[in-house]
Amino acid sequence: MPTKIIDGYEVEFTGELLEGTDQWGAYVAIFAPSSNPMHLTTVCPKRRVAADLTLRDQHAAETEAERAAAAILAELRA
Repeated sequence: MPTKIIDGYEVEFTGELLEGTDQWGAYVAIFAPSSNPMHLTTVCPKRRVAADLTLRDQHAAETEAERAAAAILAELRA
C-alpha cells in the first residue's frame, strides 16, 4: 500500500480489485501524529473514494486515490 507524508499527515492510498469484477476501486486512509509516538490518530478511516468510478487497473486506481486524498486534505486544512 503506497504511503506518503503530506503536511504532517500519513496518507495511505491504494487500488483494490472490486469483488466479482475485473474493475478496480480507489481507497484512501489518512492518519495524524498523536502524543504517543507508537500510535497514529485516524483522521479518515480507509474508505472507497470516487465510488461511482471504476478503473481499469491498479495503477489508475492508485492515481485516483492520490488525487482524492489531496482533495480530502484540502478540506481538512480549510
